[in-house]
Amino acid sequence: MLSLLENDKLVSASACNQNPGYAVVFFIFFIRAAAKHLIERYYHQLTEGCGNEACTNEACGSSPGFRRMDNNAAAIKALELYKNNAKLCDPHPSKKGAHNFSACSNGKMNHKDLTPTREDFRDLNYLTEEKVYEILALCGETEDFSPLIRVIGRVFSSAESLVQSFRKAKQHTKEELKSLQAKDEDKDEDEKETASGSATAMEVEPDAASSSGEGASHDGNNIQKVGPVEVSVDIEAVRRVYDRLLSNEKIEAAFLNALVYLSPNVECDLTYHNVYAADPNYLNVFIIVMENCNLHSPEYLEIALPQFCKAMSKLPLPALAKLARLWSQYGADQIRRLVETFQQLITYTVISNEFNNDNLVNEDDGVVAATKCLKIVYYANVLGGDLDTDHNEEEDDEPIPESSELTLQELLGEERRNKKGPRVDPLEMELGIRTSDCRKPLIPFEEFVNEPLNDVLEMDKDYTFFKVETESKFSFMTCPFILNAVTKNLGLYYDNRIRMYSERRITALYSLVQGQQLNPYLRLKVRRDHIIDDALVRLEMIAMENPADLKKQLYVEFEGEQGVDEGGVSKEFFQLVVEEIFNPDIGMFTYDESTKLFWFNPSSFENEGQFTLIGIVLGLAIYNNCILDVHFPMVVYRKLMGKKGTFRDLADSHPVLYQSLKELMEYEGNVEEDMMITFQISQTDLFGNPLMYDLKEGGDKIPVTNDNRKEFVALYAEYMLNKSVEKQFKAFRRGFHMVTNESPLKYLFRPEEIELLICGSRNLDFQALEETTEYDGGYNRDCRIIKDFWETVHSFGQEQKRLFLQFTTGTDRAPVGGLGKLKMIIAKNGPDSDRLPTSHTCFNVLLLPEYSTKEKLRERLLKAITYAKGFGML
Repeated sequence: MLSLLENDKLVSASACNQNPGYAVVFFIFFIRAAAKHLIERYYHQLTEGCGNEACTNEACGSSPGFRRMDNNAAAIKALELYKNNAKLCDPHPSKKGAHNFSACSNGKMNHKDLTPTREDFRDLNYLTEEKVYEILALCGETEDFSPLIRVIGRVFSSAESLVQSFRKAKQHTKEELKSLQAKDEDKDEDEKETASGSATAMEVEPDAASSSGEGASHDGNNIQKVGPVEVSVDIEAVRRVYDRLLSNEKIEAAFLNALVYLSPNVECDLTYHNVYAADPNYLNVFIIVMENCNLHSPEYLEIALPQFCKAMSKLPLPALAKLARLWSQYGADQIRRLVETFQQLITYTVISNEFNNDNLVNEDDGVVAATKCLKIVYYANVLGGDLDTDHNEEEDDEPIPESSELTLQELLGEERRNKKGPRVDPLEMELGIRTSDCRKPLIPFEEFVNEPLNDVLEMDKDYTFFKVETESKFSFMTCPFILNAVTKNLGLYYDNRIRMYSERRITALYSLVQGQQLNPYLRLKVRRDHIIDDALVRLEMIAMENPADLKKQLYVEFEGEQGVDEGGVSKEFFQLVVEEIFNPDIGMFTYDESTKLFWFNPSSFENEGQFTLIGIVLGLAIYNNCILDVHFPMVVYRKLMGKKGTFRDLADSHPVLYQSLKELMEYEGNVEEDMMITFQISQTDLFGNPLMYDLKEGGDKIPVTNDNRKEFVALYAEYMLNKSVEKQFKAFRRGFHMVTNESPLKYLFRPEEIELLICGSRNLDFQALEETTEYDGGYNRDCRIIKDFWETVHSFGQEQKRLFLQFTTGTDRAPVGGLGKLKMIIAKNGPDSDRLPTSHTCFNVLLLPEYSTKEKLRERLLKAITYAKGFGML
């Protein structure tokens, strides 16, 4: 609610609450300054009191029996007191000077015109740093801060006033300064006062400020990645003002109350009046408010901050992008403060409410708005980080063939929304960057994840909102930075399963309409001793005939074995394919003993189909929720996400070469004379024969010097990571995209998360596994054999633990989120006997006889996990 009589319209607005017909009469009657001043003093007497706790005036807020009233009622009452020439209290000593009250000897005020003194600041409609300090100094002299509080309440509750506040001074050229100085010398006193007013107006001129050529201030250690963002507000001045004022509790309350009044009006302006298009300086409102370092405190979290976030979320896309670019120029500490502000609101709201399947967190306006605002900071964090926007992989020359079932899907209402790939965030498109472009953000990406939100999020509902894309339902999958890998993996699982069911329905309909054989699964029948050949032939036929079949649920059958594939057979199939295809004897990949990582062999004799197969296998593993034991450097996953390898990636993939090139770059002597290297490099093939390659035309005749060594290093890295393996990697990527081209994989996951998705976690926390394991068949966690079992497992070495996981679950890696996310069941399998433990890897079930001793349990379990291979009917 705005204060009474800040302008003439406010009087009529208050009176009109009772009788709209009074508006014109009151407007004319109270236009005189004295009447306005008196009514304002009655209003302050009603709302703030005179300061005397023993006051006997019934119309004074300090009177013990006074009943508090809201601002509208106080405004109407003030009008009545004025008309009745009611008594005005003498101000208490502690209040003198606050409102410039002067009482007559009879305790009543006459209605003579009174000129308001300077200390009222009623006509101050915007603030500058100097004006704030001036008011603060005056308040300090009287120890009464109410004038400053009223000014802050008036300015910070009005978007128009904030837009004009704390403007940068216009930067004059030298010629303009000399001209102004000459004119000033010729002016008399009156002209100087006029010029002073004009200069003040000039300081807040938006066009002048925007042409200054200065960007927002930022940490000197932060390398600026975007051009300076021109804004008319002086951010450093705003920060200094907040530092001075927020230490006073009463003044801080004024900021809080003003924000409560400001936010609904700003939201209305942005929603219905398109104010940003009319005046881009409207963004100053959000820049100034967000510099308040106390926004995350409890007082703001209840009402003020949620309302302000809702208003900010209404900003148009160009404004959001400009705000992200501006914040990207801040230092890491400032970015972290912004993140903490929005995260605090989300966490506070989540833990203060009971969200469930009936009360979805997606429907909480405060959480949704704060998440949308956090997205701005997220992209600012990306923009302000270490960016690499130039090295992008070229798209495949031949597009992946479309499924022949597309027309039928359209008839069924299942037209693919994103035929060319997954969606892209609009703000990301507006900014022209991708998350994968960022080598190192200002602050770690993990700080944007909100675990309390992940705990209450109903992912099945959220995924539905994500696919439907309605304006009325918000999906947190549109802001994947706030989700942890486990939650995103669940969303991907829903997407994969729904696509499998869709393909199954299409196949069933085709069998009815066209008489085709019903085959709702991707069936692979392979021989163990020819697994690569059999899988390659079958998958190549599917890829050529109908790639959509790759999106069916995988069903593997080993020839001559009775295992029914409910997931466990597929797990072993993937394991055997990976073991075979990464065998160094085959020569498809090279192995680095120091890093324990594989890399594409540039001189491999294998055809492209083999590399396409391993790409398909990786895609199918993600699609069928299986974990693979593959060991690629991170650059492979970056390349899958569309980025080329650069010199920095050599540190992970080719560490020895990286160190050599780094020493070359740092060498302080004469490179040409001391090292005698040229732009020609050599490699060895499978048989140890040297192969020469010119990094540029005539490279063997071009020496590497101090001046061109940077070019040499860049070309060397380009050859090693991109050109030398271009044919192999393109085939590999094509196979991967055959399965994942329509998946939200790229949208949801960063390269390091893709690795986690494919390879699982390398951290095997068996304590977490014990805590989440369930029991069946008569066992419980207090049974003697169960206690013996866990003591035995915990005593295993790392390799034995991996064998145990392989035996029980079909893979020796922990799923995304660690072993605590693995739902293992230990079931009783009869009394003590010589039988070995058995398992259902499809369902992570361990069948354990009730062995009589701990020693026998250990002996039987070790034998089972050491020699387990193949499937049989139990």
